[in-house]
Amino acid sequence: MIEQINLNYEKVVLVGIINQQQTEEKTKEYLDELEFLTYTAGGEVLKRFTQKLDVPNPKTFIGTGKMEEVQQYVEENEVGTVIFDDELTPAQQKNIEHILKVKILDRTGLILDIFAQRAQTSYSRTQVELAQYEYLLPRLTGLWTHLERQRGGIGMRGPGETEIETDRRIVRDRIALLKKKLSAIDKQMATQRSNRGALVRVALIGYTNVGKSTLMNVISKSDVFAENKLFATLDTTVRKVVIENLPFLLSDTVGFIRKLPTQLIESFKSTLDEVREADLLLHVVDISHPNFEDHIHSVNQILAEIESTNKPTIMVFNKIDAYTHEVIAEDDLATQRTAKHFTLEDWKNTWMQKMGRDVLFISALNKENLEEFRKVVYEKVKEIHITRFPYNNFLYDIDEISS
Repeated sequence: MIEQINLNYEKVVLVGIINQQQTEEKTKEYLDELEFLTYTAGGEVLKRFTQKLDVPNPKTFIGTGKMEEVQQYVEENEVGTVIFDDELTPAQQKNIEHILKVKILDRTGLILDIFAQRAQTSYSRTQVELAQYEYLLPRLTGLWTHLERQRGGIGMRGPGETEIETDRRIVRDRIALLKKKLSAIDKQMATQRSNRGALVRVALIGYTNVGKSTLMNVISKSDVFAENKLFATLDTTVRKVVIENLPFLLSDTVGFIRKLPTQLIESFKSTLDEVREADLLLHVVDISHPNFEDHIHSVNQILAEIESTNKPTIMVFNKIDAYTHEVIAEDDLATQRTAKHFTLEDWKNTWMQKMGRDVLFISALNKENLEEFRKVVYEKVKEIHITRFPYNNFLYDIDEISS
């Protein structure tokens, strides 16, 4: 199993490319996120390198000139790790390692590393281990460069297998074993979910580091681990919450991220089952983040992948206390007004207005606007509760108490 280890800050360099699909602004934004991921994993970013390329170099991802520039910087500053913003092919990773002679990671490898650090339960560790092995399998050749001359031929015929083939077989066997183990736990968890009785299930979903766990702590008065780092939550936490006379189940799920590795979506299927089986989704958004609309799009994409887009959803715009906007001076007639100049009131009058009561603006940390949050969630859960469980399953009748 994966062991938890405390990391000292490593010196890291980031590399990204600018192309037609990814503008300079977008690349900067992705690298900002990659830097936060690096910090979460225990790294300190010294420098970023970007290059304009229509198509990544099939051999080394970036061009030879830029690679020499990176190599020079790595050698001069004793950098231990270079992280690329996109997923590298096994061949690219091997070639870059050969040139730079340091540890090479891509976005997927970095996310897997963070998940390995954050996994608390045996179940989530098994999920991460499976994802890591599936990521490792095609990259085994790079780890066995000392066997490059074992190509067969004279003296190499006959029975037996090379070390790398033995390793591949061991990894494949391990993958099969982990899948079997996960399948058994999935059945167990499905039974657990079915035994939760006549209660409406509500799931907190959203991009990573938007404040889902903080909100969970405020509503359920529990003590779920929350931290200003990416993927602070990896294990799903389920709490029974009571608003007025209505009990329901609230689950805090793993945060989503752009370019989420497919291995992770596969491995974390049952964690996402909490979302799939929920009756109501609370989509938490960090409105203070300049690219929160992109985050909403990313979450919706993953919801589409797990076939959960048609569920009743309340949009919860969190961190209103941290929201800031740019101001255009009165005498400035040249600057065009864009989304970054919008106040919160302006945002409320955009597409958000069409969602009516299903949009909330709160601050979970400062407990702002939580009364309205409770009221809206209560009404929505009550509506589902009455439909799902027509016999009165409320804790007590409010009308009787008021009379």
